[in-house]
Order: sequence, then structure tokens, then C-alpha cells
Amino acid sequence: MPRAVWNGVVLAESDQTVKLEGNHYFPPESLNRQYFTASSTTSTCPWKGRASYYDVTVDGAVNPAAAWYYPDPSPAARTIKGHVAFWHGVRVERSPADGADTGGAGPAGGGLAARIRGLLGRS
Repeated sequence: MPRAVWNGVVLAESDQTVKLEGNHYFPPESLNRQYFTASSTTSTCPWKGRASYYDVTVDGAVNPAAAWYYPDPSPAARTIKGHVAFWHGVRVERSPADGADTGGAGPAGGGLAARIRGLLGRS
């Protein structure tokens, strides 16, 4: 079952994620909400729409805009409405009983954007 982990804490875990463009989008009810704070950060995807972000805080350490979601996605992306995906060092992995890492590409998806982020030293 996929789970999102940062600083040794499970932020979300669900067997009902939606995988899109290399990212696991976790259902809102799967989040451990005590680690999430609304962020003023937004971005726009040409086909999914406007994304909103959460800052993630674990033991006083803040990971700004480490999680994003689409509160009102385009009709083409309706399956991820309200679901949350992760980046900026948050690992999406299978629970220990399940095995290997499941990966993740970021809000812009994989491909060129991922390569540019890699060259810039950003996850």
C-alpha cells in the first residue's frame, strides 16, 4: 500500500491512490492532518488546472509546499479532485510489507520538467 513519508513520519497511507503522471494522489481521508498547514503557494497545470499546496511540519521542521492538490480540477482531471500528492523530499513508498518504492514526479509531471528540476538540484 503506498504511503508518503517525511522525516520518519507517515503523512498519508492508502490503497486507494490515483496514479497520474508518475505521482500517487492520496485521498483526503488518508492524510494524517496534524502535519499539514495550508500554504499560500499555487501553480497552474495546463490540463489539470490550479493547484493549491500544503506545508508539511514534522517535529518543528517545515517542508514548504511539499504537498499539492487540485480543489477544482478540470473535467479531464476530475479523478484527483481533493487528492494530495507530494514532492520536495517526501518519499512515496510501499509499506514495508509491500516492497519497493513507488516513485513520484512532482506537480508538473515527469519528462522535461523532472529533468530540469534534477539539474537544478530540486526534487
